[in-house]
Amino acid sequence: QVQLVESGGGLVEAGGSLTLSCTASGSIDTVVAMGWYRQAPGKERILVAGMNAGGATNYADSVKGRFTISRDLGWNTVYLQMNNLKPEDTAVYYCNIQSPVIPTRTLWGQGTQVTVSS
Repeated sequence: QVQLVESGGGLVEAGGSLTLSCTASGSIDTVVAMGWYRQAPGKERILVAGMNAGGATNYADSVKGRFTISRDLGWNTVYLQMNNLKPEDTAVYYCNIQSPVIPTRTLWGQGTQVTVSS
């Protein structure tokens, strides 16, 4: 049984920074990829940052140059460094893990709220 727990969200002024963490527990033999998604009220849950097992990353256009995804060895924790935050970044942020037995976008944590004020 694998569980994901997000943390690090909060209230920040525009232009500020936050670092989100996602910790995985349980048995994960092989990680294909992990990613950070966000969902604002009335919006779809979208990928903002992803990283595959080889370390390649991809970002949504809206966060390129501002957000950085990283991880520790063994994929125990994945981070999302968010700089120069904007009000439109306000959302609940979720992490997601993909493995040979866990399809992408099927396993989520509870999410962490990020609110960026003007």
